[in-house]
Amino acid sequence: MMSNHQGNRRISPKIQRLTPLAACLAALSVPALAQDASLPAVTVTAPRPPEAQASTLGASTLGADELLPRRAAGSDSAALLDGLPGVSLYGAGGISSLPVLRGLADERLRVLIDGMDAMPACPNHMNAPLSLIDPSQIGSVRVFAGITPVSVGGDSIGGTIQVEPAPPEFATADQPYLLKGSAGTFYRSNGAARGGNLSATFATQNISLRYSGAIARARNYTVGGAFKPVAPGTEGGAPLPGDEVGSSAYEARNHALSLALRRGDHQLRLAASLQDVPFEGFPNQRMDLTHNRNAQFSAHYSGQHDWGELQLRAWRQNVRHAMDMGPDRYRYGTGMPMLAKSTTAGAAAQANVLLGERDILRAGLEAQRHSLYDWWPGVGGAMGPNAFWNIDDGKRHKLDAFAEWERRWSPQWTAQIGLRVGRVMTDAGPVQGYNDGMLALWGADAAAFNAQNRRRTDTNLDFTALVRHQPSDTARYEFGYARKARAPSLYQRYAWSTQPMAALMNNFAGDGNGYIGHPNLKPEIAHTLSATGDWRAADKDGWQLQANAYVTQIENYIDARRCTFSQCSAANATAANSFVLLQYANQSARLVGFDVSGRLPLGTSSEWGRFALSGALNLVRGSNRQTGDGLYNLMPLNARLALEQRLGGWTGTVEWQGVAAKTRVSPVRNEMKTAGYGLLHLRGSYQWKATRLDFGVENLLNRLYYPPLGGAYLGQGASMTSAGIPWGTPVPGKGRSFYVALNVAF
Repeated sequence: MMSNHQGNRRISPKIQRLTPLAACLAALSVPALAQDASLPAVTVTAPRPPEAQASTLGASTLGADELLPRRAAGSDSAALLDGLPGVSLYGAGGISSLPVLRGLADERLRVLIDGMDAMPACPNHMNAPLSLIDPSQIGSVRVFAGITPVSVGGDSIGGTIQVEPAPPEFATADQPYLLKGSAGTFYRSNGAARGGNLSATFATQNISLRYSGAIARARNYTVGGAFKPVAPGTEGGAPLPGDEVGSSAYEARNHALSLALRRGDHQLRLAASLQDVPFEGFPNQRMDLTHNRNAQFSAHYSGQHDWGELQLRAWRQNVRHAMDMGPDRYRYGTGMPMLAKSTTAGAAAQANVLLGERDILRAGLEAQRHSLYDWWPGVGGAMGPNAFWNIDDGKRHKLDAFAEWERRWSPQWTAQIGLRVGRVMTDAGPVQGYNDGMLALWGADAAAFNAQNRRRTDTNLDFTALVRHQPSDTARYEFGYARKARAPSLYQRYAWSTQPMAALMNNFAGDGNGYIGHPNLKPEIAHTLSATGDWRAADKDGWQLQANAYVTQIENYIDARRCTFSQCSAANATAANSFVLLQYANQSARLVGFDVSGRLPLGTSSEWGRFALSGALNLVRGSNRQTGDGLYNLMPLNARLALEQRLGGWTGTVEWQGVAAKTRVSPVRNEMKTAGYGLLHLRGSYQWKATRLDFGVENLLNRLYYPPLGGAYLGQGASMTSAGIPWGTPVPGKGRSFYVALNVAF
């Protein structure tokens, strides 16, 4: 007999402390920082050579100035990337969109939050990494959408997103102390979304203390017309209007505290953050997030030495997560709680060694230990009396080492070559169903899973080579090749039940289908060739044009096949207009695409200011090379064109966004096609010395449209069976929304 307080198993996570790197952190950082803090700071008169910094070849960067207008229109941190070349977004909850880099998304990307590999702890990935930080708390974002240097990549095949908080600020030599802060608030009419943020910094010349906090909440959003029948979401509940997207409300609270200590060229930063999400609806999932608490702790040392730079990091993340039926779904009696908890601990050390005036060597070690428990308490009937264990004592531990050499051969030529080797171990404990005595429902699948050897060890080998040629200040070219590898996730390997309700709960694709794991999945291996051209006028405010073309071929691509065994019905193999059950499977895939973006000044006058036209065009086409079908959730041809006016502190923008019809889909998933559309947005802002006002209208013409990556609409009704909600309705995009945001610095 198994037992625990939640239902029949004892939770005993074994997270080992990374003491060697922690000791190294203490040994290298504390002596330099433990000196008398009253002594004046050492001023570095010579700038640090750019070669000593982290690699930026192939990166797009959003700094504080670029992020300001993007924050005003939303509470979703992933949406800050919307519009960047090669970037699109999977639909999810109101603060949980998933970024896509040139057709690859979610766990195929490496997402670093303040240097930490944040890990989701949910079978639907409701707590994806970028949902764990509020947009107001982000200081900069760097996106590697193409060839990703090994010093910033690892265990990923699609690219890297680095999100950093605002850097610490210190008092200057003529200040006894520094005291500053900012406060902001916003309102969006669609869904009555509102919130606020506050930050404050107190600093001396050697110590900086910063707090930042943010709250946000919204009701269900509406769309530009009725897309479904008027019907109640819950048993006996009030009808939801035909233009209201059920299960799209949310509420979130974020707090972050950091302490930075500086001595000369050495700095130690300690940080802690806490996120509490009481509720977040997911219109393309079968359940809602009913509580999520994420706590993160980190230490980061950076130091400049005669030989270069040393970076040391250590962090820990604790997640407590709950799913259940929100107010727009059938409750099934008292509800169907599903719980998860995870702990992730990691550490990293990187040295950027100057080998002369032209060469730099970046080398480092990274370690991470992740544990996961995912269980569903019994609720009676066939779903009881025991707890269902989706994943028990799941482990995903990895250790990486990398070396990267960058050389500036001449003022015109720069080359970079890197190698990373990683070892990933995954494992999971024995599982049980709600009642293993019911063999047809739970017992047979559990017994088959438990009889397997579940421990797997994978070796990832990454290699990248990049060449940059800059013949003049007005032209730059980059060419590169990368071999990248990624080991399967715990849910892809160990989600074990073929019972339809249980399988439907394992889905981070948003397509409404159920997914079953495969313990013998092999790591994905991607080979990418990329070429980029960047041309611009000699005047920094002049015209600009960037173009990129790429091809990626992926061995052992983790796609899906129809489930034809155990409890999967014969009809499941051929169903064409319904939700189905799928099993993850290694196949082969190819992605081909291009991105073009540019800016063209139109003229300047003293009366009307400066006018400029900017635009972007993106296309990616992907195929499963074994079946010939399209890959799931790829953005069709899309474009943006914006006319901008600047006059003093005023900026005004009229933007048109066009998306072609999605006609090439994944038949194995019964992916839905979507029609093409065009949207019109108006945006304005005014910047005073310490105050900024943003306002605008999204989807000015209130167009009813269906984003190609929005997923299947499951936001109301009986969601726990594949036939409980009709197949065939995609999640529509938001209707007209007026917004206003005010930020004040003090």
